[in-house]
Amino acid sequence: MRRLAGTRKVGHAGTLDPMATGVLVLGINKATRLLTYIVGTSKTYTATIRLGETTITDDAEGEVTEARNAADVSEDAIAAGVAALTGPIQQVPSSVSAIKVNGERSYARVRSGEEVKLAARPVTIHRFDIHSITRIDGGRVVDVEVTVECSSGTYIRALARDLGIALGVGGHLTALRRTQVGPYTIEQARTLEELAGELEVLDMSVAARSLMPNRELSDEETTEISFGRRIAAGPGAGTSAAATAEKPAAAFAPSGELVALLADTGSFAKPVLVFAPGTGTATVGEEK
Repeated sequence: MRRLAGTRKVGHAGTLDPMATGVLVLGINKATRLLTYIVGTSKTYTATIRLGETTITDDAEGEVTEARNAADVSEDAIAAGVAALTGPIQQVPSSVSAIKVNGERSYARVRSGEEVKLAARPVTIHRFDIHSITRIDGGRVVDVEVTVECSSGTYIRALARDLGIALGVGGHLTALRRTQVGPYTIEQARTLEELAGELEVLDMSVAARSLMPNRELSDEETTEISFGRRIAAGPGAGTSAAATAEKPAAAFAPSGELVALLADTGSFAKPVLVFAPGTGTATVGEEK
């Protein structure tokens, strides 16, 4: 992307596991400053969970460590297991993950032969839908096609593992595709090959408008904000809708250009980030 965009200032809002495909949000130049507000958004995936086999990585990249016949696992039991993993849950991430343990990636410790046990952490599974259940090899293994919408930090591999554990037959992920990150969807995504033919990007103002609450500024407010000065708080000030430094509002000039990100403090709004005049871009890429 640096080569295609002609700049070294390119960042991403969270990569995928090696075997996964789908949406990868990139920022170019000034748009990299928006990426921190994308990382924590919800994600949506389509996936295939294979019941009856456990792997060391909780996905098809790792060797099978245990196999159990899943022929007796009913569709009702699978549905009940999925329902139990929906909503707020405590999830133990896969030990073969990029989480750091005492400064070293967990997967590096596992590959060196160390047994790693990560702490459970809260995640939310907003949606866990079953689309099909296919029995393979006389039912010895069962493939479950699902869609998962979840909070940031969720491991879909861990969902596959935990569903298999709950059903007593083990499980792992055989396919994973991320179809949405926050407001950005697979329909907007472009492959690297497509971007090499035409560097199609989202204007930074368009990207910010769909990502966070919007505030339209007057000419006077635009001038004040462009110099880093505070202005009167937005209409949601003092309520749960108030803009904060963690979840700011995107402020737009009358021309429609993104001027700043604003946070309300009492009766005033102050800039968290101010964008100098000019264009910024963001793009949604597709990992293959």
